[in-house]
Amino acid sequence: MDKLKDFFISFILPMVITLLIFLGIWQFVGAPVTISGESMAPTLENSERVWLNRLASDYSRGDIIVFDAPDGSGDEYIKRVIGVPGDTVAFKDDTLYINGEAVDEPYLNVIRALNPGRQIMPNESLQTLPTTQASQVPEGKLFVLGDNRPVSKDGEEFGFIDQDTIKGTVPFRIWPLNKIGKIEPVDPQEVAIEQS
Repeated sequence: MDKLKDFFISFILPMVITLLIFLGIWQFVGAPVTISGESMAPTLENSERVWLNRLASDYSRGDIIVFDAPDGSGDEYIKRVIGVPGDTVAFKDDTLYINGEAVDEPYLNVIRALNPGRQIMPNESLQTLPTTQASQVPEGKLFVLGDNRPVSKDGEEFGFIDQDTIKGTVPFRIWPLNKIGKIEPVDPQEVAIEQS
């Protein structure tokens, strides 16, 4: 009986504790997420892996977040926060305006370079979008868009998202190995080199 007890204490108990710690981290702290699709390209490419920070609870413009798909499909989407509660959001001549001020979006430089002379975002605002029709982002909501605006299914199509559907923020990439680190905008010159 002592051997069984010793085996349990020295082998089984540490394994159970390790498993519980791992599951706790996975459920409450963070987890790896695999990118599926091109809506955030080239910032995040299909099959890359990122770290989901589940502890985030305050969302800022520019954050990349994971949230439940608004269509109730059970899917999760990954998009960039464009407008937070109280913001007005408008696009004119391919420039984003938040609260009436032009905002630089360096993460769109590659998409613009790949689509010369094409407007990647139509002239519109929260008031003119059929999915939002609001003067500003309501409390408890966010307005999100994908970085690959020509192909992304995002706030332009489904409107605002509820903050309580957010799973967390995506602060850094964990795969592939040559891209591990904080997520930064891609240099258009790098994409041109890769495509040649």
